[in-house]
Order: sequence, then structure tokens, then C-alpha cells
Amino acid sequence: MRAAMARAEVGDEQRREDPTVNVLQDLVAELTGKEAGLFLPSGTMGNVIALAVHCRRGDSVIVDRSCHIATAEGGGSAFIAQVMLKPVTGERGVFCPEQIRAELTVEGTHTSPTRLIAVENTTNRGGGKVWPLEALAGVRAVADEAGAIVHMDGARLMNAVIGGGYTAADAAAYVDSVWVDLSKGLGAPVGAVLCGTTEFIEEARLLKHRLGGAMRQAGVIAAAGIYAFEHNVERLAEDHENAKLLEAGIAQIDGLEPVFGPVETNIVFFDVSKSGKGAAEICAAMERDGVRMSQYPDPTKIRAVTHLDVSRGDCERAVEVLRRVVA
Repeated sequence: MRAAMARAEVGDEQRREDPTVNVLQDLVAELTGKEAGLFLPSGTMGNVIALAVHCRRGDSVIVDRSCHIATAEGGGSAFIAQVMLKPVTGERGVFCPEQIRAELTVEGTHTSPTRLIAVENTTNRGGGKVWPLEALAGVRAVADEAGAIVHMDGARLMNAVIGGGYTAADAAAYVDSVWVDLSKGLGAPVGAVLCGTTEFIEEARLLKHRLGGAMRQAGVIAAAGIYAFEHNVERLAEDHENAKLLEAGIAQIDGLEPVFGPVETNIVFFDVSKSGKGAAEICAAMERDGVRMSQYPDPTKIRAVTHLDVSRGDCERAVEVLRRVVA
């Protein structure tokens, strides 16, 4: 990947003249079955741009209460897009048509009209849960009834593709816009690509510039994304197997209990409340022995994520370190 970045042909990205950026944008647009793509510094920017382009100020957006838009983007939906989030409680982050219908509002002087429904695939706080295609179809059907737009936070869409046995285009067919992260399971150092109609992407490009996201010779980082799609997609299955191994090992440690399972992709959550120790204490002790996990999302839970820099042997060692720390 580093070699590909060093060899990258570059131009002025702001002027749409960087050939490597253009290749990456076209690659992800084709992958997701959309008309156009836009290379961004981050997926968080992709979410807030999508909300701002699709919605008017004061519109409401239905999301799962645990999703990244609601919990981890610094209130960008309110501060930048100026929309109101209407959270529902899905099953591991996956919600159903009935939950959407219960929150739908229409035009009027007393309500915030529902303009958009956002899904996160895979779900983070749902432990890497894959959105089934039939669930996405249900969301699309309700959105069409209500005249609403559907956006997908596809931070881990390629994990969903490998774990769910469908294509990115299969999932993206049910949404109006989608972005794919390059710096998670795909292993690139930076970036995301937002996709949708040509008209949507043109509006998104203006917001990208307003938010300071325009770049110059960005081909050096776009090349990492191209390399990732060419080399690092099928191998996501290894991460999923390693996460299952990790989950199985954790389940055998007294005082620890896997939650948000069973593991479907590369995220493992477990509860430590029965161990007599706090999550932060356990994480700090593990890190002193070379194993890093995160206290998340509350003081009794820990999250572990497998990726291309974590081997099967690393997972086996992590279980042993965790066993010693808890004991």
C-alpha cells in the first residue's frame, strides 16, 4: 500500500484533475451501483454532508439511538446540518418498519417533517451486526410511502458484504446515498467515498469545500484506497473468523460475558461486571501487556475489533492476557 501511494499519479483534486482520486471515486460508485462518488477525508464528513444535502433546516432524521450519527459525531447533525434526530431502539442497531412508522411526521406548523432515514451497516454498538437485505427493503418501502430519503452509513459496508453474502450494490440499491470507509477494515490510512446521484454529489462537493475537505494532490492517499479494494476485501473473512475465536475465548473466562452477539463480523463486545473489576481497569492492565481494547460504551463493557494487523495468534494471546488480568 505504501508503495502504491508513492507511485500514485497526482493532480489538483479541487479542480477534479487528480487521476487517482477520479479512479477511486469511479471505482466505489460502480461498486455501490451509484452514478457518482466523492472522495472525503472522513466518513463523519460523509454523514453530515448527506444530512445537509438531503434535508432542510429543522427536518427530522430517523436513526437508531446507538448509531454513529447519534453518538460519535460531536453533534454535527445539529451543529452543521441543523436537523433533528429521532432515535428508535433497534435490535443490535437494526430497526423495523413499524418503528419507523411510529416516528414519522408530516408537514405542519407543530412538527418537524421526516425527511430522511439513516441506517448503519454494519452496526458498531450492535457488535458488527449485518443489516439483512430484507430489513433494508422494509426501510425502503416505508420511506417510499412517506416520501422520505434513505442514507447508509457504510463505514463497515465491506464487512457486511463478506459477512452477509451479498454485494455492496445489493445493499446500496435500497438507499439514496451511501459512503464506504477506507480506514477501517480495508486498512487505508485515511478517507471515505460518498456515493449517490450525480446531482447529489455536485451539491456534496460544495459542502465538502465549505467544510474544509477539499484537497490538492490527494492521489497519494486515494491510491491507498484503490489498493485496499484490490487486495483487502476478501481477507475481511479472516477478521471475522478471528473475532469469533476471540468471542469464544472470552466466553470461557469466569466473570466475563459476551454481549451483542453472536459475532457476525469483526466486533466483539463483552461485559465485565461479574469480574469485580471495571472495564477501564482491565483495559489498562491489558495494555501494559501489549493488548489494546477499549472501554466502550459504558464502564462495564469492553470492545475488541479485529483487523488486518491482528492475527489469529494475536487473538489467542489476547485471550490469555485477559484471563490473567481478570484472575
